[in-house]
Amino acid sequence: MDLLNTLVEKGLRRELPTREEALAVLATSDDDLLDVVAAAGKVRRQWFGRRVKLNYLVNLKSGLCPEDCSYCSQRLGSTAGILKYTWLKPDEASAAAAAGVAGGAKRVCLVASGRGPTDRDVERVGRTIEAIKEQNEDVEVCACLGLLSDGQAERLKEAGADAYNHNLNTSEGTYGEITTTHTYADRVDTVQKAHAAGLSACSGLIAGMGERDEDLVDVVFALRELDSDSVPVNFLIPFEGTPLAKEWNLTPQRCLRILAMVRFVCPDVEVRIAGGREVHLRTMQPLALHIANSIFLGDYLTSEGQAGKADLEMIADAGFEVEGAGTTTLPRHRVDALAAAGATAGGCGSQASAGGGCGSHAETGGGCGSHAETGGGCGPCGGHAEVPAAAAAASPSEARTDLVAVRRRGAGTDLAPNA
Repeated sequence: MDLLNTLVEKGLRRELPTREEALAVLATSDDDLLDVVAAAGKVRRQWFGRRVKLNYLVNLKSGLCPEDCSYCSQRLGSTAGILKYTWLKPDEASAAAAAGVAGGAKRVCLVASGRGPTDRDVERVGRTIEAIKEQNEDVEVCACLGLLSDGQAERLKEAGADAYNHNLNTSEGTYGEITTTHTYADRVDTVQKAHAAGLSACSGLIAGMGERDEDLVDVVFALRELDSDSVPVNFLIPFEGTPLAKEWNLTPQRCLRILAMVRFVCPDVEVRIAGGREVHLRTMQPLALHIANSIFLGDYLTSEGQAGKADLEMIADAGFEVEGAGTTTLPRHRVDALAAAGATAGGCGSQASAGGGCGSHAETGGGCGSHAETGGGCGPCGGHAEVPAAAAAASPSEARTDLVAVRRRGAGTDLAPNA
């Protein structure tokens, strides 16, 4: 297809596609799907080879968020049966992080529910970052705490944070339909604060909330303009007890087209398959690795993910390799730009390898910060559950709550995490 040849050429040059080209990717037929995946794979391999970066979520504070993000299981008024607990102590968070690192995770994402951190919260998270890095000196740490106030991004960087996650989630034009307790502009402001402080900016989206193709293209173009190092792509998990509980709009084919569009628009950034991959991509997850270069390992914030062992086997079986701690994630030109931003901000230099932004986790589909989305830092909701074979053949229009398993292990519990 001429369209795909054009998009590959532009991706290899880091040239922005037109809106019409991006929309055309989303409109391709299932007959052309493998061609779309192959084309996006050429761009992915140009910038990231066959490496897959593993990220691990630690939910520092769960539930009871005052924001009203419709997709989030931790939102105000949610009746989802999730775990609720206040701040983990630094040693507890460090122990949880160690489980992910032992499973091969290169980045630990620290997420807390709420609108945004107080200065005392920032100090608390700073001590947690120090505790994690005392045990795992080379691990990257991304914070996802919600809307930031002036000076907080700088303090997180001084404490050793490498990245900050805060997702845009959806287009500016439809944002008010999803959340009313904060604005799209608030989210943009937090991403800009993180970037200005020299932190690697991580910001992504949630697909499957009833948005139009134009909305998906709008938010991905906005993420490119913000120059996020990492773009988590979350697929909504309709949690019972939330306003979007009946929004089952995605198919595996649709998810692959969305990932491909993101890769063509953001060719040289870390594209992470975040919340909802197990539920919506299902047996087609290995194909998605040809487009994205990053995933979460194990459980999410408020839901269970695919077993970590299964993730590692999937990566190996698909012909990819886990990215090592000594490997820089981002292409050199992005690493240099991040280092320059850090120097300008006057902060300690983040591991540029960071290269990537935190992740999104939100299973909710929502991304790490997704919750933040909530305006805040609440962590994504999410979940990915193991998919029963019988359910995989169900119509996408049917409510499939059997695929969503609320997280009952890991941080905040006495049960070992699934890593």
